[in-house]
Amino acid sequence: MQSETPSDPPGAPHPPPRSGQRTGSLARRLVLATLAFCVLFTAATVLVRTWFAWNTNLTNMNAELTLIDQVFQGTLSKAVWEMDDQALQTQIDSVATAAPVGRVQLKILRPGRAPEILERQHPGHTGSIRAPTLHRQLTIAPYPGAREVVGELTIEGDESLLWKRLWKEVAVIMVTQIIQSLALAGLIMGMFNRSVTLHVRRISRHLEHLTPLNLKTHLTLDRRGKGGDELDLLEAGVNDLQDKLAAHLERQAHDEIALAASRDQLAELVEQRTAQLKAANTRLEALTRFDPLTGLANRRHFDELKELEFNRALRHRHPLSVLMCDIDFFKRYNDTYGHARGDQCLRDVALAMSALFSRSGELVARLGGEEFA
Repeated sequence: MQSETPSDPPGAPHPPPRSGQRTGSLARRLVLATLAFCVLFTAATVLVRTWFAWNTNLTNMNAELTLIDQVFQGTLSKAVWEMDDQALQTQIDSVATAAPVGRVQLKILRPGRAPEILERQHPGHTGSIRAPTLHRQLTIAPYPGAREVVGELTIEGDESLLWKRLWKEVAVIMVTQIIQSLALAGLIMGMFNRSVTLHVRRISRHLEHLTPLNLKTHLTLDRRGKGGDELDLLEAGVNDLQDKLAAHLERQAHDEIALAASRDQLAELVEQRTAQLKAANTRLEALTRFDPLTGLANRRHFDELKELEFNRALRHRHPLSVLMCDIDFFKRYNDTYGHARGDQCLRDVALAMSALFSRSGELVARLGGEEFA
């Protein structure tokens, strides 16, 4: 069964109408080409068959004239020998009235006398150029073993009859060839339309309604007696192209999903790395401005802030106080109880000073070693 044209799902875009596009039928072109060939072939055939018909008519007319000569030769010879003028006139008239005869001439030869000529021609006969002409001598045997020429008979064919017969045959030939050509063109058009045009239009409708959503619907041509011809190859090619295109679109969709996932993962990874970098920068900033042992501001931070606050005090004419602090006998304490106890001592002092100077605008810094400010 022939599959229906795949229908577009709701919302699918329809192909735009092809307005103004010129269309032509392959069958019509084939018929026109066939008719043109048939016209040329008919003309050539008519010429060839006309030539054969002309030669055939010449042969037939020559045979008819020969038959007339055979029929009247004996009686004419006898009438001339017997000098029967009435019989001669009658027989000459009979020969002249025969259908293929255009003109008949009898030259009577008598010893000691000038030749006498009797001539008859068909009404309307104006002379023959292409018609056959028959010349015969009339002889008679007055006694056994003797032969005497009594005259000459000339029978000229009727050229008008020759042309009439030819045109009749040409008309039959032309009508026959035209009928054959029209029948052949109609047969070719019908077979081509049934075998090719219908299926090509089916393929065109299938491709016109093809969308990415119905690529899985294959093209099926309803044909009897498939023999692996060009239409079968075209059908298989269209279906193979649909399968490849569907697979390509599926791979493309899968790749787009994978790319989106990779993009999201990359964005998340970049965000994590950015946060880690910010944290590292914060730690690095803390390491450059704060003492890692006590957590107080280091000498660098103190010097930067000192310049800033000093300039601000000068600008606003406010007092600025700086308190310096040092741990006595710290080296002896560190050497006696060890570096761990010494570090703890520094942390305790830093904690105590931070508790005392915690108001806004106050800063506790470790300047180095056991010195604080």
